[in-house]
Amino acid sequence: MTNLKTSNALDGFYVDVDEDSERADIVFNRPPLNIVSMTQREQLRYTLEDLDNDPKIRIIVIRAEGKHFSSGGDIQGFMEQTPEHVSNLAWNIGAVERCSKPVIAAIHGYCFGVAFELSLACDFRIVTESAQLALPEQRIGMIPGSGGSARLLNMIGIARTKDLCMRGRRIAGKQAFDWGIATQCVADDKLDETTDELANELRQYSPLAQRTIKGLLNTSQNTSVHAGIELEGQAYGRLRSSDDFKEGVASFREKRKPKFTGK
Repeated sequence: MTNLKTSNALDGFYVDVDEDSERADIVFNRPPLNIVSMTQREQLRYTLEDLDNDPKIRIIVIRAEGKHFSSGGDIQGFMEQTPEHVSNLAWNIGAVERCSKPVIAAIHGYCFGVAFELSLACDFRIVTESAQLALPEQRIGMIPGSGGSARLLNMIGIARTKDLCMRGRRIAGKQAFDWGIATQCVADDKLDETTDELANELRQYSPLAQRTIKGLLNTSQNTSVHAGIELEGQAYGRLRSSDDFKEGVASFREKRKPKFTGK
């Protein structure tokens, strides 16, 4: 991979781009715990928006160097901000969800607080067996503030969300998978390989179809079933006239791999 921006220009992370794989990695790099600063939150948003607008990028991976994904946010940084500012912290983290491209979180070690919230906004979460995930804010008299409780509530239901948020307890990677938080749980030494496999798989599909289904699912989860069906039908109808759909049908008939253009 080639370095897109130097680590000196970004606070606590860097970005690597592999144009051959149409992939960009956002890599946490503030050892030993990869604590996320207030500045880093905003830079992550800007970075995701830039990558979303880059036609050379198909897949985005968020991962970390060192022993841990991240132990969470900089507590002192919160104390230095106004109540109005911290009330809007979820907007920066939500850039992952607003991004039209698939985003994968590759999680090992600690994944606490805002780091866990960031991963919950991703489309895929691959965790290692030894990973530990938590929203520990209760331990300092606080609650999650970047969308974590809301996303978990939709993902795993109220009982399990209360169990995590009200107790601030940690769960291992296997339990996160069993509860439906993680999409895959792998051996510690298989994280990179599994992430690569998923990224390469996602590249095979139509960029237009992926953008459409991601946006549709993100919207439909907050609507009724019948409203979701209506939205799905409208999106389906628009894709019917796309070049990618025509190419997909042609490649199926001709028994060859499709060459999607995202149009």
